[in-house]
Amino acid sequence: MMRSAAVALVVRQLSTLTRPPEQPMRIAYLDCFSGISGDMFLGALIDAGVPARVFEEAVVGLNIGARLAISKVDRSGITATKVDVLVDGEVSAGNALHDHRHTHDHGHTHDHHDAHDYTHGHSQKNGHEDKHVHGRGLVEIRKIIQSSRIPAQAKMTAIAIFQALGAAESKIHSVPAESIHFHEVGAVDALVDIVSAAVGADHLAVDEWVCSPLNVGGGAIHCAHGTFPVPAPATLELLKDAPVFSSGPQKELVTPTGAAIVKTLVKRFSPFPPMKVRATGYGAGTSDFPAHANVVRLTLGDSQVDFTRAQQDTVTVLEANIDDLNPQIFGYVIDHLLADGALDAFGMPVQMKKGRPGMLLTVLAHPEDADRLTQILFTETTTLGVRRRDEQRQILDRRFEVVHTRWGDVRIKIASLDGTIRNCAPEFEDCKQLAAKHRIPLKRVLQEALHVYLETNSSEAIAARTSKA
Repeated sequence: MMRSAAVALVVRQLSTLTRPPEQPMRIAYLDCFSGISGDMFLGALIDAGVPARVFEEAVVGLNIGARLAISKVDRSGITATKVDVLVDGEVSAGNALHDHRHTHDHGHTHDHHDAHDYTHGHSQKNGHEDKHVHGRGLVEIRKIIQSSRIPAQAKMTAIAIFQALGAAESKIHSVPAESIHFHEVGAVDALVDIVSAAVGADHLAVDEWVCSPLNVGGGAIHCAHGTFPVPAPATLELLKDAPVFSSGPQKELVTPTGAAIVKTLVKRFSPFPPMKVRATGYGAGTSDFPAHANVVRLTLGDSQVDFTRAQQDTVTVLEANIDDLNPQIFGYVIDHLLADGALDAFGMPVQMKKGRPGMLLTVLAHPEDADRLTQILFTETTTLGVRRRDEQRQILDRRFEVVHTRWGDVRIKIASLDGTIRNCAPEFEDCKQLAAKHRIPLKRVLQEALHVYLETNSSEAIAARTSKA
């Protein structure tokens, strides 16, 4: 009876806890149906509304004798913005040759669909060495960026993009990243591309960068190390864990610079996310393919949490029936799955064929994690098969707040719908650690944490804080 009364009290208190609607989150969505390169990304930024002067001032601030040429071009009926890098009034070698030459590639080139991303430090143009291209290492590149007159956040982003490139080349060639000599990445046009990309992204000040699956193209590339299928080794390394596909022109559609920009900025990959569209921009590649718009599309919009109903997403359900696994291992497998990204993992006793008792092991996962978790099931259990299906679920909006108890801080998980808090609960592990540290009953910590939260967020407490403000 006392327990029922306590539950009723908590329910009444929760019904009084509301919060104002969240501010819209600004999203930038990259639609890479024709891949992405550094110049395409810059074109999309400008086309979406980033003022050209932002890039022009950044290029001047680099103090490397370069400037930008910005124009409108047609790509299969779509008007897009094209960006070229000029050095001493001429299009830089990478732009002029439309190629992409790899680190350590001494004089060999291969075609690339819009590739002024990289230019080799010793490349030949009509039999003469290109005087505008200079080999640089990561240390020198960092110094150039750090001494430039661009925002601090843009400096960090630009350096991160170069470091991503260096890490990929380091793994491919089995040499330390700091010792890699960026013949092409350190060229003037690539420095301009990467720094301008960082400055443009900083100017947008979006809350989240989201990207579509990337079309990597097809065919083969030729360099000093031999002939390789598209995508190039460094590009493929940079695109690890990203969804990719091959369609359309048999050309290299994603360059290492484009892949490094995506790797550095993008936090998740998704189909077109729900948003209120504010602006769109198209960045053009150099080549104009027949019946294939060689552009990358950037869409800017606001994502507002919908409080009218619970949010909906897709989860993958993995299942396996097991009747010959050591019970001691079962708990270990569940812990392993949860530690490796499973949303939930649990077992239920079932009656299997021939009257044998067994366990139904069920795993809930984000679709992108399903393959990895399936491998864990095959590796750690005795199952011979794993069933898989995608299901829709509705979820409450969830967030954490921290409360201060007499024994220490505890996170409170809060679930809301329609702007009203529906559930709240102390984080079990926080309470468990405090109980063990102070040698007190766990239930006492749980009760106090919830009590402190409810008292702090009662309508009376909120009104009192508001009046003082």
